[in-house]
Amino acid sequence: MSANENSENQSAQKAVAGIGGALGDETAGAGNLAKVRDILFGAQMRENDKRFSRLEERLVKEIGELQQDNQKRLESLELYLKQEVESLVGRLKGEQEEREKGLKEMAKELKDMASAFEKRVGQLNEKLDKGERNLRQHILEQANSLRDDMKQNQGELREALDQEARELRDVKVDRAALGDLFMEVSMRLNDQFQLPETE
Repeated sequence: MSANENSENQSAQKAVAGIGGALGDETAGAGNLAKVRDILFGAQMRENDKRFSRLEERLVKEIGELQQDNQKRLESLELYLKQEVESLVGRLKGEQEEREKGLKEMAKELKDMASAFEKRVGQLNEKLDKGERNLRQHILEQANSLRDDMKQNQGELREALDQEARELRDVKVDRAALGDLFMEVSMRLNDQFQLPETE
């Protein structure tokens, strides 16, 4: 074998070795896809957790403010009725003889006021319960909406990663074919390549 042929053979072998190393790097890159997916999904999950926490804090605060407001209204109404009853009792003591005939009517009026008070309290409680139900429904809708958004984002990310993986596999196939070509060139240079016999 001449010095020229020997040099060409060594160059071809180096080219094949370089291609093999490149293919190994691509395989390692494909193995990192799982790490990339974890990083992307982890950031998305943390962002969604923050959004859930902010939403929950805001809704809890609104529920607390609504409860405090209703409690203040109930206390104000109770104080008002208490003052009214005390005023009526004082007037009854001062005018007992004059109002003796109207005691039954006054008692009925007080009873009606108590009934109205109880009715008002019931209405306020019902309003509070309705508000809490609406807030819970709102929380549920927001949670479902965020969950749907998260699923959609995960699906898009997964599809993009799958596309990248497919492209990497295509590149590997092309480089494998190129490796076979260089192998054939190397064999031709070494006079080891044989064409298939024709019948």
